[in-house]
Amino acid sequence: MVDKVVLNDRIIEELKTVFDPEIPANIYDLGLVYDVEIKDNGYVKIKMTLTAPGCPVAGEIIQAVDTKIRLLESVSDVNVMLTFDPPWKKEMMSEEAKLELGFL
Repeated sequence: MVDKVVLNDRIIEELKTVFDPEIPANIYDLGLVYDVEIKDNGYVKIKMTLTAPGCPVAGEIIQAVDTKIRLLESVSDVNVMLTFDPPWKKEMMSEEAKLELGFL
């Protein structure tokens, strides 16, 4: 059985290494990750969005998330689901990201 708390922490660490190339901040602190669901068998479902529906690097970001999470120990499979509901807004960013990008 998978220790979901430990795995969730490791997933978040990995998500923080994926950056939106148009904005110099990681996707987790930007608020692009809406949900991380971990099943007992190690199946991970990540629901995320992009800063804009027409993001030219959408495929690269999703592939990076899939690859990095799939490599984690205890992960049996990954499903990265892209949604635009609700649409991303600057208010979804962490305080750290807002500070880093000069929004505070």
